[in-house]
Amino acid sequence: MSEVIVIGGGIAGICATLELLAAGRRVLLLDRDTADNFGGLAKESFGGIFLVGTPEQRRAGIRDTPELALADWQAFGELDPNDRWPRAWAEAYVQRCHDEVGLWLRERGVGFLPAPHWVERGLYTPGNSVPRFHIVWGTGRELALRLIDALEQHPRRANLEVRFGQRVEELVTANGAVTGCRGVGEEDGQVFELSAGSVIAAAGGFNGNIERVRQHWHRDWNSPPPVILNGSHRYADGRLHDAVNAAGGNLTHLDAMWNYAAGVHHPRPRKPGHGLSLVPPRSALWLNWRGERIGPMPLVTGFDTRDLVAQVCQQERQYSWQLMNRRIALKELAVSGAEFNPSIRDKKKLAFLRDLIFGNQWLYDQMTSDCEDFVVGRDLADLVDKMNALQGDEAVSLAAMRTATEAYDAQIARGQTFHNDEQLRRIAYVRHWKGDRIRTCKFQQILDPKAGPLIAVREFIISRKSLGGIQTDLQSRVLDHAGQPIAGLFAAGEAAGFGGGGMHGLRALEGSFLGGCILSGRIAGQAASACV
Repeated sequence: MSEVIVIGGGIAGICATLELLAAGRRVLLLDRDTADNFGGLAKESFGGIFLVGTPEQRRAGIRDTPELALADWQAFGELDPNDRWPRAWAEAYVQRCHDEVGLWLRERGVGFLPAPHWVERGLYTPGNSVPRFHIVWGTGRELALRLIDALEQHPRRANLEVRFGQRVEELVTANGAVTGCRGVGEEDGQVFELSAGSVIAAAGGFNGNIERVRQHWHRDWNSPPPVILNGSHRYADGRLHDAVNAAGGNLTHLDAMWNYAAGVHHPRPRKPGHGLSLVPPRSALWLNWRGERIGPMPLVTGFDTRDLVAQVCQQERQYSWQLMNRRIALKELAVSGAEFNPSIRDKKKLAFLRDLIFGNQWLYDQMTSDCEDFVVGRDLADLVDKMNALQGDEAVSLAAMRTATEAYDAQIARGQTFHNDEQLRRIAYVRHWKGDRIRTCKFQQILDPKAGPLIAVREFIISRKSLGGIQTDLQSRVLDHAGQPIAGLFAAGEAAGFGGGGMHGLRALEGSFLGGCILSGRIAGQAASACV
């Protein structure tokens, strides 16, 4: 008989299992997916991790401290001063991430790119004061494979049983304590019931269930758009949240989500509504459904991801266009995730440097030829015709597109001394940091005949992460509605809102998702091992 059941084979579940094995416990790890997908959504991710006070920061001249990071975190997330557990987890993360996430990973062979990225700098609300987004050399795939290898090579590997294709439907309770779980086989439908001294819920969030995303849509974002693409895990459906709730666990902050504004249809979809999250080029013009520039504050990525979603959702039609040219796309266009960053994923230094210096030609070719949301035109009139053909109406106005584009280009033509456009001011600002300068054009005009052809990208809201979830204390124990721990039940990772049922608040400082899974998973494993 297993002493602990871990539900979920993502990063949080794997980290919990590593801690349980280290403590000598017998562990049963249940995952709903197939063995090929062991590692969950993290395996497909870009692999950025929020870390504080690292060697990479020091070498770049960045002075960072947990105190500064916590101030940024609390301001950006707008955490409620009375929200005890999210605030406690936020403080714990910034204090402990250097040793218990970063150093712990380095000891297991995980390395990072030399220059941390500077994302979520803040717009109306202060964000990251300094760069903290550390990209794993090898992306999330390398991260997952290293941790899976640590499981397989563990001296106590004999204490671990892993079963795939197992869908947990409910938790088993006795005398107020959780004593196991019930479920069915994902493929064969065979019913199972399992017992253990403790159970760790680490099966991810609910943002792969688009109907549930709509149900919990935050009021700040108006109404849910007609089209929401799926950028989450196909099994992140909230089923385990329901099981925990039925067992008395408290669910909090379910309307706090981390979605993106620049989603496009995956050229090779593997699930319904499968979307890709673009890293939107800063030098592109972000336009509404008519081809008018969204404003008065122009939309620029890297400052406040949540606000981008809010601005698109305030439009009459809740999708958008980005207008750019080939030169901008080659230098700035990127897709989040391991799949479309093969030079980093496969750790090919020369290919990575080639793409940085000469532009990402292969990605440009692939997206313009294979993704249905990309259209290419020889001039504005040709482009607008193709945009309207794609959408199936005459919504995009050539006059509106021409007005927005010529006004922007005229600003650039006046020279930097006379730039009076917020997008250009922000481009100048981000180029001060070397990590952004190499991937950001220096005031590139859209209609420059030498930079063509023109490209328009139709973009939808794409669902990604649940910031809320199962409420936990600092030992990852699941709390009931009275704030008391439920005996035998723990939660970690996205299922627990990455800690405390929502440690980010309204907004997340990017990289704290993977980091939160690692830290909360480790804590859950340590705490569960002590309770058996």
